[in-house]
Amino acid sequence: MNDLAAQTDSYHLAVDRTWLAHERTLMAWVRTATSMISFGFTIYKFFEYEVGRGSPTPRAFITPRVFALMMISIGLVSLLMATIVHWKQTRGLSENLDGRRSGAQIVAGLVCIFGLFILLAAIFRV
Repeated sequence: MNDLAAQTDSYHLAVDRTWLAHERTLMAWVRTATSMISFGFTIYKFFEYEVGRGSPTPRAFITPRVFALMMISIGLVSLLMATIVHWKQTRGLSENLDGRRSGAQIVAGLVCIFGLFILLAAIFRV
């Protein structure tokens, strides 16, 4: 193999490694945001269930409902920010990827939609 072919192969492998690193990073953010959203909703539903059973409503600066809304919101905002950063960082790689699409961005979008439904359910006490 001549030097030009070796450099071209090395370049394409470097682009692939960079692409996959960005994909893994976004998937880690998706996992973290999903955990925050589900944990917030679980806290909300648990204390809603406890109040329904006759337990006294806690009197505190941050109620379980407010805590749940904060957790869900932080999860959504962090996922949105991570998706935007991923999109900006991979935009420059796009001409070298042969039309490759990001599966992580699709998953991030679906989790965002799921999180918005959860947030609306907590806000409107569904």
